[in-house]
Amino acid sequence: VSQSRYTEGSLPYEGSWRGISNATYTKYGAFEHHSFAGRIMFPITSASGKITCLVGRHTTPNVNPKYLVYPSSAKIPLFPQVTPITGRIVLVEGLFDMLNLQDKGLTNAVCAFGVTTVTANKLAVLKTRGVTGIDIIFDGDDAGKQGAEEVKKLAESMDFTVTTTTLKDGEDPGDFSETKVKRLIKHLAIVTGK
Repeated sequence: VSQSRYTEGSLPYEGSWRGISNATYTKYGAFEHHSFAGRIMFPITSASGKITCLVGRHTTPNVNPKYLVYPSSAKIPLFPQVTPITGRIVLVEGLFDMLNLQDKGLTNAVCAFGVTTVTANKLAVLKTRGVTGIDIIFDGDDAGKQGAEEVKKLAESMDFTVTTTTLKDGEDPGDFSETKVKRLIKHLAIVTGK
């Protein structure tokens, strides 16, 4: 996918929607374009730095689909390909979970784009980037809890050390305040011994 075909008429996103600083939006290349009206768009890059697709989040509540992937057939990698901290990453469900945690100081947060999308191939890419441990923080609903268990089993079968932090029903890392993220960082340091 070439972002350049949308360069004409596209504008860098300049807001701070959902309490995420504009610096974080800029870091991940957020933009707006008339072809994707009402959405904040992100170029999603692979480990090699190639743009594999665009993902856009609609900013109006209850719009379906909430997320748009272009092209729709794209295989979405784990994102972003961060440098692990003490060999570990924090794996969350959604793009805005990752953006919010990164924005508030948890700079090894990585997005899975859903609870059922984590594969052995995607985890193998993490290994090539020095990841040895995965701390899973999925949403607090039933799907999140079940998805976390499945990812934990898969990751442990590939010799990652894994922790899961179970959130309360209705809790979502995309809504965490800076204070809550700081508490989470301390919690992870304790449970991982790092």
